[in-house]
Amino acid sequence: MTISFDDFLKVDIRVGRITRAEPFPQARKPALKLWVDFGGDIGEKRSSAQITRHYQPEKLVGRQVLAVVNFPPRQIGPVMSEVLVLGVPDDAGEVVLIGPGQEVPVGGRLY
Repeated sequence: MTISFDDFLKVDIRVGRITRAEPFPQARKPALKLWVDFGGDIGEKRSSAQITRHYQPEKLVGRQVLAVVNFPPRQIGPVMSEVLVLGVPDDAGEVVLIGPGQEVPVGGRLY
């Protein structure tokens, strides 16, 4: 399926910095709770991410990630997930987070 550039622009993907990460034992599949700061008008948002294979909560703090910030919030167990942190699968199908290749200001929009 082909989309227009205007369709692409509807998806608001921003860079944020993980400020806090914790285990999420109530999730159906192994997951972590994340707090991601996007700065400016967006501020800090919460997310649930199935990234336990490659990431330890304490090592995620300070890491920059890309996330969709304009999806409606989604209830995942007791957590309201406000953004979708983005990743790609490794050879085993486990999530590898994506982010900028170098330090950039938080809140920057992907284009």
